[in-house]
Amino acid sequence: MTTAEERTVPYDPEALRARAREVLTAARDRTTLLTGCVDEHDLTAQHSPLMSPLVWDLAHIGNQEEQWLLRAVGGRDALRPDIDPLYDAFEHPRSERPSLPLLSPDEARAYVSEVRGRALDVLESSPLRGGVLLDGGFAFGMIAQHEQQHDETMLITHQLRHGPAALTAPPPPHAPGDAALLPPEVLVPGGSFVMGTDTEPWALDNERPGHRRNVPAFFLDTLPVSNAAYARFIEAGGYDEPRWWSADGWTHIRRHGLYAPRFWRHSRQTGEGGPWLRDRFGVTEPVPPQEPVLHVCWYEADAYARWAGRRLPTEAEWEKAACHDPATGRSRRYPWGDADPGPQHANLSQRHLQPAPVGSYPDGASPLGVRQLMGDVWEWTSSDFRPYPGFRPFPYREYSEVFFDDGCKVLRGGSFAVDGVACRGTFRNWDHPVRRQIFAGFRTARDPGPAGVTA
Repeated sequence: MTTAEERTVPYDPEALRARAREVLTAARDRTTLLTGCVDEHDLTAQHSPLMSPLVWDLAHIGNQEEQWLLRAVGGRDALRPDIDPLYDAFEHPRSERPSLPLLSPDEARAYVSEVRGRALDVLESSPLRGGVLLDGGFAFGMIAQHEQQHDETMLITHQLRHGPAALTAPPPPHAPGDAALLPPEVLVPGGSFVMGTDTEPWALDNERPGHRRNVPAFFLDTLPVSNAAYARFIEAGGYDEPRWWSADGWTHIRRHGLYAPRFWRHSRQTGEGGPWLRDRFGVTEPVPPQEPVLHVCWYEADAYARWAGRRLPTEAEWEKAACHDPATGRSRRYPWGDADPGPQHANLSQRHLQPAPVGSYPDGASPLGVRQLMGDVWEWTSSDFRPYPGFRPFPYREYSEVFFDDGCKVLRGGSFAVDGVACRGTFRNWDHPVRRQIFAGFRTARDPGPAGVTA
């Protein structure tokens, strides 16, 4: 049996081109949906100071594609060098972007369309080998991932905007009948495993290099924490008891008056039936008790875990539980194996506009039987965002390096808003511990206790 370190991908330029076209097209189709379902006012408005106007994201997607695929890979002359500063994410904070002389919606659409046509020409003529940007089609995969990441950002903006629903999607499937019979936790055996990757051709710099990491045995929740479980924490006075909170967390929730996940409100505030309601993409509805809890910050996840007598898993624990196969000793690309994610494996790709009930997707379970490690909700871990031993920034410092040691916590696993091209067992997301607009939830862990004792 080969190990993760030994896996190789044969060089097949036509297959690589077909794959690159597929993921670029899927990303653009989604971008078109997210920007085409609202009018010009909603495209140019700033719906939250935390987010850019949708039209900024649209043109930024095209500008990044121009810089990397047309200029860096294709060696083409700059198409619109004059707009580079406007769409530099580090040049202007999000709160300032509405005041910039941005491209209009029509101009932005024309620009990204022209860039894409030329980028596909570059793809057709590229040997897809002979340099770090070309090998394995990396630059094309990087740009597809970048666009899908901004698509998730734009979906967050849609969640924050006011007004009637602009997006629709079918509900996720019901949980299978065995969901209620699953054990509450699984034991992940101690030992070393390969964390990160040297073999995933489109892995980003912070996922590299692959390295051995020893992880002592621990217990991990079989399922993400549900809305019903989180509501019990609220009803037990969780937001009123400082002993469950870190000092920074307690200060934060007191200062901002937090009492429940973002977008939740108690029915007493509206006079409508049911204990809790939520706003979801322009629709007000009862909070589904069996969905994974969503829109909680790291402080809230940490406080719940303390209340439950548990803790958040470390990043290494999460990846070992998701990818390591104890039977073979190798690390998989995904919990279910090496095959790209399909609809039977996980709730990804904006296929549904909400998480699936806890216990769903048995075909996506890890070797130890942990479910929903991919998709549904990003999962907060206890770990700070730091580089792996031997890290080297690539292809630019601003993707990862500038965020190390910036107070960010690592999230793993992806959400329903993430596309499969931008989500794998080694993929690392990060954000500040106060963030609640992101599609984040969590599961808890504990250290082994005396035999027969459950924390």
